[in-house]
This record gives sequence, structure tokens and C-alpha cells, in this order.
Amino acid sequence: MEISIQTFVILSILYFVAAHVALYRIFEKLGIEGWKALVPFYSTHVAVKKIKKSIWWTIVYYVPFLGFVVWIGILVELLKLFGKFKFTEHFLGVVFPGIYLTYLTFQENFKPITEDEVLKYKKSTGREWVDAIVFAVIAATLLRGFYIEAFTIPTSSMEQKLLVGDFLFVNKMAYGARVPNTPVSFPFTHHSFPEWIPIVGGKKSYLEWVKFPYSKLPAMGDVKRNDCVVFNFPAGDTVVLEHQNQVYEQMIRDYGKEFVYSNFTVAGRPADKQENYIKRCVGLPGDKLQIIDSKLMINDEVAYFDENAQFNYKVVTDGTGFNEKTLQKKNITTEPVQQMGKPGEFELTLTNSAAEQVKQFTYVKSVEKMIEPLGYQYQFQKTPVFPNDSAYLWTRDNMGPFVIPKKGQTIELNLSNLPLYRRIIHNYEGHDLKIENNSILIDGKVAKTYTFEMDYYWMMGDNRHNSLDSRFWGFVPEDHIVGKAVFVWLSYDSKLGRVRWERLFSFVH
Repeated sequence: MEISIQTFVILSILYFVAAHVALYRIFEKLGIEGWKALVPFYSTHVAVKKIKKSIWWTIVYYVPFLGFVVWIGILVELLKLFGKFKFTEHFLGVVFPGIYLTYLTFQENFKPITEDEVLKYKKSTGREWVDAIVFAVIAATLLRGFYIEAFTIPTSSMEQKLLVGDFLFVNKMAYGARVPNTPVSFPFTHHSFPEWIPIVGGKKSYLEWVKFPYSKLPAMGDVKRNDCVVFNFPAGDTVVLEHQNQVYEQMIRDYGKEFVYSNFTVAGRPADKQENYIKRCVGLPGDKLQIIDSKLMINDEVAYFDENAQFNYKVVTDGTGFNEKTLQKKNITTEPVQQMGKPGEFELTLTNSAAEQVKQFTYVKSVEKMIEPLGYQYQFQKTPVFPNDSAYLWTRDNMGPFVIPKKGQTIELNLSNLPLYRRIIHNYEGHDLKIENNSILIDGKVAKTYTFEMDYYWMMGDNRHNSLDSRFWGFVPEDHIVGKAVFVWLSYDSKLGRVRWERLFSFVH
């Protein structure tokens, strides 16, 4: 059942109208003129004064989302004035105020009790815990859903800007917090229950009975070029549950659809339940992008290159090896050293400055960046580089040029450039796409042009040769954007077994 945002807004309005009709009658029963319950701002002030709470309740009530928590508190405190102390009574009053409160106000025995009787009521220890937990869950869910959320860096794709073991906060208001596509889900889970939970471990933690289309709240700003952005993995709309770290479509290319479906479990996921990724936004809607021998070009100019960005280098020595812990302690590399084919040949992941350091080692003969030329043959994967079509000879180090799609932009569509836009048209913008008799059919009609319905972005990891990013699965649609990385609040190096104290509370620039 998909509910449009207009329907959601209408239902929300009806919710508050019905609740305030009930409040009108509650005010009257408390000896307050009923019309005061219908006056914005003033009604909140009167209610807060009646339940004898601080003026801060009135102020916070008008803070987005936090105000909803205060609204819950006001309803609960008003019910107490009428001798309603049970958890079920409070639950019904909060979740169904328009129905339950209105029902109560028509009951003859629904009368206010004295202040002494209210003060006599003492919650049991169990009830205190239940109320505290419910309140904490509601507050944390709102905070996590619309304001700020904690994330962990699980892979090295952004090193050395962001390191494995970094714990950071992401500002969801930066680009406009999204209204969840699937609002009915178990608190503090993303798409699945933790594996260690009996019975439900690893299973889906959300329901799809109610779905909202993409919409978001007002933004603090737009996505800017070179922002470190958290987004839902675009190619994660379909996953192989036994191999969630692999791209479903790449597995189909490598092993064939019949093999994958015969041996594994395949599942679909809505946008807001797809895995969270963090990369640098290097390309904005309408940008022309090209990569030439690992050099990123945006609008025909050399793009910004973070000083901490890394590439893989072939390092040849006189036969002497490298001590990984020594290299890590000196911040030369964070990746394992790989032995290559011949003795004395190693693969190291280095920044530009680290490569210069390694060149100074007395036993090092040469240091050369490893570049994949156009037409490079991948040994174990079939066309793993975007647009994943054999007609394109692109590699991670050489691709393009092409223009990143922009909302409202119309392009000429043909069989040659269709691979670039196939996923956008079918997966992201939801159109039926077919090819019949060398003609492209969109929603059953021959299409020679296409107008994009959303903005798209190009994301790349700073660890350029060790990052699964847009070079492999393409554009990131605007409805997959989660938020902006703000600062690292904790960082733990599991390899060296220490807290990286120098990174604590450092901002992500």
C-alpha cells in the first residue's frame, strides 16, 4: 500500500484537528474556555501552565520533531489530571488522540481529580522503566531519523581521509532529511535484525505495508562538490543475501542468473533500506566528467584532489621486504602490502607524499602508479566498470567523457548511449524499458529522447584503487542521499590495537 505524500499530509492534519477537538472538550472539563485549545501557540502555553511544567516545554514544542516528543508529554500529563495512569491509557491517548480522547470526553465519569490525588500516584519501578524506555526510543528514533546519526567506517575506500574504525556523525538536515520510504520498522535497525537475535536474527526488520514516495524536508544547503556524503547504495535495490558485500548485477554477469537464483537467496530493498555508503561527491548534476590515466577531470579542468587520496603503486626493491606495522606507524600506508609476481615486486597503497617517501628508501629501485588503460581485460569479472557493457572499454582509471544527468535535462536516447542511462530510467525513475526491433520503448512507447526526473551525482572514494564507487555502478540519484559527514567522535585502530586520540572530535572537511 503506497501512500502519497499528499495523503500523508492530509492524514497528519486530520490527526491534529481531531486531537484538538478532543482538547477543546478537555479544556472545558478543566474549567478552561474551550476556544483556547484552538488558538496556535496560546493553546500550548495554557496546557503547559495547567500541567505545571516549565516554559521550556512551550518553547521546545515548536522545535521540529522535538516538539512531537513534548506533544506526547502534554497528552500524558493531561490524562493524569483525569486519573488516567495506566500505560495502555497513555498509549491510546498518544497514538489515537482524536479517537480515544474524544471518546473519553463523552464519558460521564471522565472528570478531573484533585491535585492531591494526582500527586499521590506513584509509578512502580517497572512502569518507570517502561516509560523511560519508550520515551528514549521515540526521542532517539526522531533524532536518528531526521537530525543526526552515528556511522562507522567499515572499509578503506575513503582512506586516508576517513579510516577504518572511525566513528562519525552524519548531519541529515544538511541536504534535507528524507521522509522514510518504509516508516514501519523496528527501532535502531537498518534493514535486518542482528544475527545474534534468536529466531529473527538476520531477517528483515521493516514492513512494507505502508510505503511513502520520495520526499524530504527543507535543506540547509545543496550537495557541494567534494563533500563527503553518506548515501544508500544505488545498486543495492536487489541483493544476494549470502553475499551482501557483492553487487547483485555483477554476480549475474559473472555467474549467470540461473546459477545465482538456484544457489542463493535474492531479495529486493527500498531505497532507505539499502546499505549506507560514504564517498566524496566529485561530480554534480550537469557536470562533464572524464578520467584520464587516473586523473579526474570535471568540466575539462583537473578536479580537486585531496592530499590524503591514495592509489596503488608497484614498488620494486632489491629483494628487501616491507614491515607493515612500521609503515602504518609512520602513516605511509594503511593497507596490507601485497607480494606481486616476481621477488622484490610489491603492491603498496600510497598517497602522493607517501610515494615520494618510499622512493627515498635505499633498497627501493622504482615506484610506479598502477594504471588500467582503456580496454584493460579484467581476469575474474565481466565488464565490472560502469556502464557495465562490452561496447564500452572504460576502466577505473580511464573513462568518459559524459555528462552527469540533471533534473529536467533532455537527452537524445539511442542504443549506443542507453547503457549509461538504463538503470536511471528503469530502476531509479520506475519506467518500463524494453528494446524491440532496434527501437527503445519506454512505458510501451517508442522513445528517441528522455527527460530526467531527478538530479544525479558521481561519488568516488579517496582510496581510488580500493573503492567500490560510481566508477563501477554509476550515478547516485538524489533520493538516495542520506546526509553529510560532520565529524569523527571516536577512532580505533584494530590493527595496532589503540585509540587514535589525534582523530577524536576532528571535523570532516
